[in-house]
Amino acid sequence: MIDTSEFITAIRLINSPDGKCTFEIGKIPTLKPMNTTTFWISNKTEEWEKITHPAPRRQYVVTVKGTIRFKVSDGSTFLIEPGIILLAEDVEGEGHSWEIVEGEKWERLYIPLTENAEDFFVPDSH
Repeated sequence: MIDTSEFITAIRLINSPDGKCTFEIGKIPTLKPMNTTTFWISNKTEEWEKITHPAPRRQYVVTVKGTIRFKVSDGSTFLIEPGIILLAEDVEGEGHSWEIVEGEKWERLYIPLTENAEDFFVPDSH
């Protein structure tokens, strides 16, 4: 039996009903099999990635190295660093932007979810 009593901090980018990008803070259970397709590692940054854009697909983004500041539609920001999972689900609308605030590179692992797969994200209570 898989123990899902442990969680890791996560931040989920989502679309609001008006097509804007917003985020919520929460967690994802550990040791939970997730329906993903493949994964790849990146340490390169294309210029288009720094300007406002939607996520190309629903995916987990696992930061290996670097601290990144994300910005959403209303100007709110949050930091992603190793130990915090980003769940990018803002696949429509204007999207988000980001910048490196610590380190020279953002080393990350992209793990796309299969179509209609559960993301297992649990938002924090407010």
